[in-house]
Amino acid sequence: MSENFSKGKRGAVVRPDPTKQRITIRLDADVIEHFKGLVHEAGGGNYQTLINNALREHIKAHDRELEETLRKVIREELLKAS
Repeated sequence: MSENFSKGKRGAVVRPDPTKQRITIRLDADVIEHFKGLVHEAGGGNYQTLINNALREHIKAHDRELEETLRKVIREELLKAS
């Protein structure tokens, strides 16, 4: 029995998230293998999502550091002014 794919469509079965942007990036092989290993240990998933999450955590950590520094400077300046 032959299957009829004449009305089939090419492309992704699941549409990509419109908030995501496709890029090309070169990463060290050991970095990629690390994230692929995490996905494998978890029993599945997407290593690119893990990389995205790691980058997001890095950004948040640096934002917190900046916020803490600004708060410290403001407190010191308020103490000097009073």
